[in-house]
Amino acid sequence: MSQADGTVPYGVVPDDSKKHMTGLQLLIGIMEGSLPAPPIQRTLDFRILKAERGHTVFGGSPKFEYYNPLGSVHGGYTAALLDSCMACAVHSTLDVGYSYATLEVKINYVRAITTETGEVRGEGRIIHAGKRIATAEGRLLDSAGKIYAHGSTTCLVFPL
Repeated sequence: MSQADGTVPYGVVPDDSKKHMTGLQLLIGIMEGSLPAPPIQRTLDFRILKAERGHTVFGGSPKFEYYNPLGSVHGGYTAALLDSCMACAVHSTLDVGYSYATLEVKINYVRAITTETGEVRGEGRIIHAGKRIATAEGRLLDSAGKIYAHGSTTCLVFPL
């Protein structure tokens, strides 16, 4: 589904496709471009860099357009990146015919992000993958490994 000019296709993965793939297959399809990337990735300029069972990595570049009145990147950008990497760590563990919904997200902001921070990386890891409830943790780091935020999520797992 990658376009000839190298641009990323954005959209929603069709229900028929979702029902016949594991969560990891879906994430790899988005990452490789055979499935559309979610529109939020275009809006906030981030993308999946790595997907394996129980672990995902997202990368993004903070922009001036994301600044709050205090002169740093709004916490919503950080929350969106962490929510994505943590929830996708859960998603990567799901069998065919299952989906999830985020029940709770907890974010700890450690330091401010600015455009000078450069690319940041959200790393999500599964903590517990149960039949109904799954939890994951995440960290937001710069290219030198300095932490900017960390968090956790609880997701409800259910059949499609």
